[in-house]
Amino acid sequence: MNDKTQFPQNNKMDEPAFVSRDGMLADKEYVEWLKELKARYRQSQAKASVKVNTFLLEYYWSLGRDIVQRKAESKWGSGFFNQLSLDMRAMFPDEKGFSVTNLKYIKRWYVFYYEQVINRHQAGDELEMPTIFGVIPWKHHVYIFTKSKSLEEALFYINKVATEGWSRARLEHEIDTHLFLTQGAAITNFDKTLPVAQSESAKELLKKEYDLSFVTVEAVEQEKDLENALAKNVTEFLLELGQGFAYLGRQRELRIDNESVFFPDLLFYHIPQRRYFIIELKAVKFMPEFAGKLNFYVTAVDKLLRGKDDNPSVGLLICKTAKKTIVEWSLQDIGKPLGVATYQLQEVVERTVAELEQGKKTKKR
Repeated sequence: MNDKTQFPQNNKMDEPAFVSRDGMLADKEYVEWLKELKARYRQSQAKASVKVNTFLLEYYWSLGRDIVQRKAESKWGSGFFNQLSLDMRAMFPDEKGFSVTNLKYIKRWYVFYYEQVINRHQAGDELEMPTIFGVIPWKHHVYIFTKSKSLEEALFYINKVATEGWSRARLEHEIDTHLFLTQGAAITNFDKTLPVAQSESAKELLKKEYDLSFVTVEAVEQEKDLENALAKNVTEFLLELGQGFAYLGRQRELRIDNESVFFPDLLFYHIPQRRYFIIELKAVKFMPEFAGKLNFYVTAVDKLLRGKDDNPSVGLLICKTAKKTIVEWSLQDIGKPLGVATYQLQEVVERTVAELEQGKKTKKR
């Protein structure tokens, strides 16, 4: 007798059929377990992706270091990158990272950080790739080191991408609008009105100038039109404000009594710092009286909305122009934490770019 199990020749498992769940009791515990399995699988995918990216970048880093240490171009001539590209693609025909252009980027990437560190710290002949670099996609790296003017600026954007998960489009926007120079540079009175531990972190949330290029000049002929334009484009405005802001609405009625009613422009809540942000918009130059009204709104939010676990609310005035001395004097004796910044609109940005391009052409002549 044959000990092997005999299977029928016509196995119905191979035929088309609807799969029945009869006999399966899919209770709440099972559904929650499925959700957990899905989440774990996604986490595994993400970790695998980061690991692959890290290995690739470590290879690029070592390749760039080899090119520099071997003085490859001086040793093997001007055709070095062309030949290396041909040889690498012959060895790895399925890989796309060995074009002449990318090989030159790999060298420039290593050189950018190597020279910055060597000049400051007199390090040795080799520089190891920082661990944080491994979580940054290669195209992000290229944009960062080709656009940054200093090590501080490059590391600023590296940390932003790593901690906030910026897409490439978001990274390009923030670099092109000079976030490194503008973030934390708004004029504020935070040093006097916030605890030391909170002052710097609150400053980091404000910019010196906000890029409102998604709004046209025609849409901002009056103060109300600027508010309307931002309310209609609140998603873009949230991106410009930065990560962590939640939009709570506009023109929320503030009733003091039957005769005294006010309407603050925009209300936000910053979740990580647990504080309300009241934003007033002015399509005109800064005037001292604007600070007094914003101070009043921040006081009202602190008294009526702020919870026991919330930090002090902050007011931000965004206006067309602002003279530093006038702003500083206006905030001198204000009791609530306020900041003042300016904005740029679409046509202004486009004109600035056009002027820069024209300047380049004139310089070449």
